Order: sequence, then structure tokens, then C-alpha cells
Amino acid sequence: MDTQLIATPHELHTLCDELRTEPWIALDTEFMRERTYYAKLCLVQIATPNVIACVDPLALPDLTPLLDLLYDPRILKVLHSARQDLEVFFDLRGAVPAPVFDTQIAAAFLGFDDQAGYAALVEAITGVKLAKAHTRANWATRPLLAEYLRYAEDDVRYLRDVYLHLQGRLVETGRQAWLADEFTHITDPALYRNAPSQAWRRIKHGHQLAPAAQNILQALSTWRERKAQTQDLPRSWVLRDPVMFDIARVRPQTREQLAAIRDLDEKTAKKWSGDILEIVSTHNTSPAQTLWTPPVPMTPVQTQMCQQMAVLLDATARQNQLSPAAVATRRDLQHLVMGHANVPLLQGWRYEILGRQLVDLLHGQTPPVTGV
Repeated sequence: MDTQLIATPHELHTLCDELRTEPWIALDTEFMRERTYYAKLCLVQIATPNVIACVDPLALPDLTPLLDLLYDPRILKVLHSARQDLEVFFDLRGAVPAPVFDTQIAAAFLGFDDQAGYAALVEAITGVKLAKAHTRANWATRPLLAEYLRYAEDDVRYLRDVYLHLQGRLVETGRQAWLADEFTHITDPALYRNAPSQAWRRIKHGHQLAPAAQNILQALSTWRERKAQTQDLPRSWVLRDPVMFDIARVRPQTREQLAAIRDLDEKTAKKWSGDILEIVSTHNTSPAQTLWTPPVPMTPVQTQMCQQMAVLLDATARQNQLSPAAVATRRDLQHLVMGHANVPLLQGWRYEILGRQLVDLLHGQTPPVTGV
């Protein structure tokens, strides 16, 4: 089967017309984002049972026909580890293509590792060992080398076989419904929105600062996100996390004091000093508030309970040929022990196969797990 390289509007329209009635499409992307905030889409690979095509976004003036195809709700989009690919499309249209089938998630429901790589799945299912020579390729380079194209093609060539194999096993095991919520979750637009006002929530260890300094850290993170978005720069190119922490602690009032901040390079200080000093001045006198709450350590009894739950989790996963992480993470167990209400283990199929046992164990209605 010859691969099509789609580089003209006519070729793109012809391809999309050909694929419009397909029930599913295997999909992958190649992009670059080392020097930008938003990913630069460099290649889109598509495969169906009878077609393999590589679409070149850098050669095309308009991707609307392709995006219309991918956003068609009648067509299932099959991807592996879909989050980053879906983020690229969200940034293009402000929405996520749906419905999707993520082979990495599906594999975890069939006994594979929860983070099974594409090459590992291809080898396990098809016996083909994929080359890894171009994982760090510069996909923005033109013309694309022939070996780059072959590498990109393989990302969807065998994805078709992986999908059909996993889908067949899901039907055999009756687990298609288990995955419905998982796939709906990864197409939730909220996962891909980066509102500047919420940027502080991604910063870890803010609780280590005094409340007044937390105000400044929050304001700096909002400003940084907005600058990164409007100027299309990586966040760290605007201001790195450790530097933001130091600014929040020291609260510099002058350019000299700001320049003395450790690890704040001269170029950054010169470019952003006016904005940073204004933020510090504005928020230095605002009422202090605690934004980051310190983590509450578990008691020894709670730790012992988590260990017992982990034993049950591993046993249940083995019994059902599931990856343990597909059922619950260690954090899920900790949240359950510490009384959190919104825990996936308390809902749906997870509750049926494990959650009920854990609740009974937690409430002393079943004997403790021995050997822990």
C-alpha cells in the first residue's frame, strides 16, 4: 500500500472526500514546541484499512477540510496516548475531536502496563519491532526525509492492527462500557484550557510560602501564563518557577533588588522588570490569604490501611487481567482512606469489582488483609 503525502489543497480535498464515510480513522501527529507555548503542527498521519496518508500542514494554506473530517462525530478517531495530540487540535479549534479510542488506555484494561508505549504494543500484538531512530526528529524541516516519512507512517500503519485487536478483546471481555467514561474524560475541553487565572493551581509547593507571598506567587503565575500565551513562548522562557518563588519571598521593590534575585538572568530582568515590580507593588499590600493548603500527612493507622488496600488492588487487578493503575492509583487509595468523597473507586465498575471491598475493609466489616 503506497503512502500518500498530502501537500496541496486539491490533494487534501480528495483525501477528505475519500475518508468521509469511514467508521474509524487511525490518527497521529508530529509537532514541535520546544521554543513555543503552542505546539507547531508539522505532520498529521491518517490510516484506514485501505489508506495511509501523511498531511503536511506546513505546505497547506488551510487545514479546514482535514479538521472538518476529524471533528465529524460519526467517525471514531483512534490514537495512542491521545492527550498531547488532542491538545494540538484543541489549540487549533478550541474544541476536541470526538469520539476517540485511546489504545494506551484500552490496553491497560486488558492486562498491559497502564503506560504501555506504542512500540511495545505493536510488538506484543503484531510481532513487528519498530525502529526508534527518529523520536527526536525536527519535524519542521522541509523537505521531509524519506526515512522520516516511513517512521511517521508506521505510527498509524500498525495502529490499525492494535486497535482491531484491542477492540476485539474488549468485546470478548464485555469491557467496552468500562472505557466509555475514560474516553469521554479525555475529550473534555476543560482538560486543555489554560486559563491564566488558574495557572497557579499547577504550581507545586506554594504552601511553603507565607500567605502574603502566596498572593504574589499567584499574581506572577497569572501574568506569566498570559505573557507565554500572547507571545507564544514556553512558560520557563518568561519566568522559571524557582525564580517566581524567590521573587514572592523577597518582594523586591527596585530594579537593583530584582536583579539580585538568584538565577534571574539579566535578559529576563531587563525585559520584564517593569511588569514584575508592578505586580509585587500591587499585591504586597493586598490582604494575605492562604491559597495553597499544606498536605495533610496520613496517620500510621491510615498508612497501614493503604497498604492493605494496595494488596487487594493488586490481587483484584491480576484476577481480572487489568493493570492495577487502570483500577486505582495509590493516590486514589489515600483519598479513600482520608475520607474524600469524589474518588473514582466509589463509582461504576470500579466500585463493583473493588470499591465495595475497600469500603467494607475501611469500616471494619471484613477482616484485615494478612501479610501486610
